[in-house]
Amino acid sequence: MPADLGADEEIDWPEAEACWGTRFPQDYMAFMSVYGAGTFNEVVVLMPLPKEYIRWDPGTLEEETENARYTWEMVGGQEGLDIDPEHILAWGVTSGADILCWLTTDPDPDRWPVLVCGRHTRDDFTLFPCGMVEFLRRLLLDEFEPYPISIDLRGSRPGFVHWLEQQRRWKADAAAGEFGP
Repeated sequence: MPADLGADEEIDWPEAEACWGTRFPQDYMAFMSVYGAGTFNEVVVLMPLPKEYIRWDPGTLEEETENARYTWEMVGGQEGLDIDPEHILAWGVTSGADILCWLTTDPDPDRWPVLVCGRHTRDDFTLFPCGMVEFLRRLLLDEFEPYPISIDLRGSRPGFVHWLEQQRRWKADAAAGEFGP
């Protein structure tokens, strides 16, 4: 996937780790250094720490982690997964309102599986034994059965747009009067 609309997020990883009380998976850190936070087709990859923004908050792990943990508690978790919701850490969301998380029960973050909190999926929570980047790769190549998220990306051309580019485009559209304030 081309990184031409990506940007190194220049994350202060020691600060992020101190904030969250854990290290982050290497694939996530590598993704952030190449692409940064932004939208991958209809999947938004979130930042571990807040950033200054132009028009809207590009999103961080905090709010979506709270949403996923709250949902886990409200639906009573998932059959066969006896975990404390504190072990759920969000890394992304979809335009279909799914929350993409890690299950952080393993002390090695490179072994954290992806846990999807689905909005309109067969199960409220589904565990995938792969990391974030492998999950995204398999999503693009349509290697999941059943499909793991509420929106269908099959057949879409892969692309990524960094959140600053998205906001630059919004600002340009607003200046051109393409939509209201």
